[in-house]
Amino acid sequence: MSLSSSKRECTMTKHFNSKVVVITGASAGVGRATVRAFAAHGARIGLLARGEDGLRGAAREVETAGGAAVPIQVDVSDAAAVDAAAERIEQELGPIDVWVNNAMVSVFSPVSELHPDEVRRVTDVTYLGVVNGTLAALARMRRRDRGVIVQVGSALAYRGIPLQAAYCGAKHAIQGFTESLRTELLHDNSGVRVTMVQLPAMNTPQFEWVKSRLPRRPQPVPPIYEPEVAARAILWAAAHNRRREISIGLPTVVAIWGNKVAAGLFDRMLARSGFDSQQTAEPASPDRPDNLWQPVPGDHGAHGLFDARSRRISPQAWMNEHLLGVMLASAGAIGAAWGLAHRARRAGS
Repeated sequence: MSLSSSKRECTMTKHFNSKVVVITGASAGVGRATVRAFAAHGARIGLLARGEDGLRGAAREVETAGGAAVPIQVDVSDAAAVDAAAERIEQELGPIDVWVNNAMVSVFSPVSELHPDEVRRVTDVTYLGVVNGTLAALARMRRRDRGVIVQVGSALAYRGIPLQAAYCGAKHAIQGFTESLRTELLHDNSGVRVTMVQLPAMNTPQFEWVKSRLPRRPQPVPPIYEPEVAARAILWAAAHNRRREISIGLPTVVAIWGNKVAAGLFDRMLARSGFDSQQTAEPASPDRPDNLWQPVPGDHGAHGLFDARSRRISPQAWMNEHLLGVMLASAGAIGAAWGLAHRARRAGS
């Protein structure tokens, strides 16, 4: 570990030691990696998810790291259950300092083959689960005038892709909801902060259990990143007040900004490549389980099956986290280059 990395880790530990953090979707994938990241820095963690096996595994990891965990089986689409879970966590761990809304489900299917109840279910979990978590957190944070809510978003909050219309719609909805909330908190001069972390394609277990009508096995759209990349970004976003939103991975930045300036071009590119890029070469098993309505049994951990193809770091994420320094260094380099060119012109005249 470099000196700068060690300093950052010490700073994070000082910031989160004994803080109370709630993470939805905590049993697997990005949520599980985020649990490990906060636990490594001494946080006490409320774990919310549907899967009992994964919750037990996550709680063991928190306790092994020396922290305290309160695992609660809950479907985030149930607003009353989410609020009750928040109340229990505050009773057992103390006031909630950070709430991370991460839970999601999806369906891989052409729009023409989607069922209305599937779209409703994806919306209930992926979008309304964020609303329910945010409301539960706000009800407690506002009266203390402090706290951080982190919404785990996606490049797909800005750019829809084929075969995931229900999920893209839910992520777009989270974006709009969060922007409205942010303006209200600013209006009230509230000490509560909300931020959103937009993620690229992640190597998580969801591609083994997502409901799918595709002929071949689903995969994240390459390039793929390990869930620890997301977890570090979520940790950073929760600790820093100066960013309303951060985008992780160059593909996320390209998708967001490319869609702003060339949406029609992106439509055509995705029409050509968006189907094959979301499927492996292997045929899908007709009896594969899915987690749309019920969790798939077992402790699935943080990683999916794509470790060999996944990136463990994101230089773009590092630049995002050190944006001011990067801008100052870039300005200095441009100024130095201009000075050299100016002197060269004068010497040649």
